Amino acid sequence: MEICEIFYSIQGESTYCGLPCVFVRTSGCNLRCSYCDTTYAYDAGTKMDIDQILAQIRGYRCHLVEITGGEPLMQSEEVASLIDSLLGSGYKILLETNGSLNIEDVDPRVVKIMDLKCPDSGMSEYNRWENLQHLRKHDQVKFVLSSRRDYEWTREIIASYPVLSRIEVLLSMAFGLLEPKNVVEWMLEDSLNARFQLQMHKYIWHPKTRGV
Repeated sequence: MEICEIFYSIQGESTYCGLPCVFVRTSGCNLRCSYCDTTYAYDAGTKMDIDQILAQIRGYRCHLVEITGGEPLMQSEEVASLIDSLLGSGYKILLETNGSLNIEDVDPRVVKIMDLKCPDSGMSEYNRWENLQHLRKHDQVKFVLSSRRDYEWTREIIASYPVLSRIEVLLSMAFGLLEPKNVVEWMLEDSLNARFQLQMHKYIWHPKTRGV
């Protein structure tokens, strides 16, 4: 597998926010979001086999692992093998994916955290809407907002897809582009059925710090 980095930190997003977590960041991404904060993952990484990855993960003595990117499903066969090995060893797995690639074959025990790209990302045309039918109750969908327009688009999508009323919906902000207070006020005005979240790690460390 092409691996960008493996590190141990706290989970900064999702309903698992605040928990210690091992992150496996794969290299390569098929999208180029306007606000991307991990552009360094676009490049080729270090080739590692499954045993090398597992050995590094075990060294952290933490049983929550997130596989992220880049876009992990660009290496779908290798990621599936890693997931099988981790699940077999008793790890809980989160998979963060940009929503443009097929998630149907991801092991159902994995918690999928799937983006739906908003218009200002410049990548909304790549949303794979059929993925919504493959989400399970424990999965989560994330919208990253850059503007009021993105918020209004998100509100319409939530209203249009019944599946989004049955799973956890997360609203984030592209860091530095929107005031958190504004998003919270919009959500309260609309009684929006979603969870507001901050990228906790960007408030604990400098926003551009890697490996956290």
